[in-house]
Amino acid sequence: TSTVLFRRSFVARFSYLHMKYLFFSWLAVFVGSWVVYVEYSSYTELCRGHECRNSIVSTTVINTEKESSMLGCVLIQLLLRSLQVYSGHWGDLQGVVKCQMEEAPHYDLGGEMEPRKEASAFNKPTKGTSVEKFREMIVGHLKAKVEDQANLADLATHVLSVADANKDGHISLPEARSTWALLQLNEFLLALVLQDREHTPKLLGFCGDLYMMEKVPNSPLYGISLPWIVEVWIPAGLRRSMDQWFTPSWPHKAKISIGLLELVEDIFHGTFGSFLMCDVSTATFGYNDRHDFKVMDARYIIPEATFQERIRQQRCDADEDCLYGTDCLTSCDLTKHRCTPEVTRPNLAKACDTLKDYILQGAPSDVSEELEKQLYACIALKGSVEQMEMEHSLILNNLKTLLWKKISHTKDS
Repeated sequence: TSTVLFRRSFVARFSYLHMKYLFFSWLAVFVGSWVVYVEYSSYTELCRGHECRNSIVSTTVINTEKESSMLGCVLIQLLLRSLQVYSGHWGDLQGVVKCQMEEAPHYDLGGEMEPRKEASAFNKPTKGTSVEKFREMIVGHLKAKVEDQANLADLATHVLSVADANKDGHISLPEARSTWALLQLNEFLLALVLQDREHTPKLLGFCGDLYMMEKVPNSPLYGISLPWIVEVWIPAGLRRSMDQWFTPSWPHKAKISIGLLELVEDIFHGTFGSFLMCDVSTATFGYNDRHDFKVMDARYIIPEATFQERIRQQRCDADEDCLYGTDCLTSCDLTKHRCTPEVTRPNLAKACDTLKDYILQGAPSDVSEELEKQLYACIALKGSVEQMEMEHSLILNNLKTLLWKKISHTKDS
């Protein structure tokens, strides 16, 4: 009997020690990984900050101290934040400085949606180019990006007003070259196209190929950002629950959701053509203190004309070969082994997919059933928008109306 009791006691003690050892081992791995992550992130940030500064100093755009001062370069202070976005100051204004040191991943589409840095070299326009000739260059570039639109001249005029960085009524060569380099970027182009809307942060200024946008305090759209080393230890169910803990009240979520739906509306057959949303993840969106929706990363919101021109050149053996970003998928024409130009899902379906868990959680009982019905009808949309324009507009309007009715009488509106 005593032998049996000893064995049981030994087994119990061994199990306890085993579990204790596993717990502390896991904790040590977790803490160690976190330290390595933080140290590595800081190191890469410092390197990239150095590269960004060198990029400005070495460009031919800014070649005198006077011009550098004029464009505000001396006032930029880069502070560590994330891999391509830095907090900073433009004079007395606070914002985020975006450093396009590398191109957005282009998924081997035969031609790049977002040109490499060297393609945006500061060698255009050439010395001696008149303002009128520069305007023609801008109109030609915009036409290639968004096709021929009736009011491209108005957009070109706005680009020229932005190019005059110090508002002295004269566009210098450094200002023109900076503007031309930035105009190659999807995000900068979208900020100009949506200049009168509130969905993109305001452009505060630019210097070389750095540009500063209004700071948006809350991102991602919902949930909490964690390092990948932490993510692997968290079960999917717990991760979803954690995401819901870090969300505003439901009326505020409704207002933010209306903002995303309005963005979809604005870039669908908008003033300057249609744009495709090729990464509709929560990380690309955010909101300000008034719960106004904002686009945080617009590199994958691209002109539909540009997308279609590039995707047609892509060779394919299956539909999976015709993917750009995470959300712009077309089909593969197996007779020609070329990708077709029409995306399989419209922007609205992707937006509703992102909003589903966000807006249904905590929805008032008197709207939750109808809201769920409308969202799933929205997610089910397939094919090009042109083929189902009426259904697309109906679902979009129904969703906006349903949400707006619920919050229009409250202070949250």
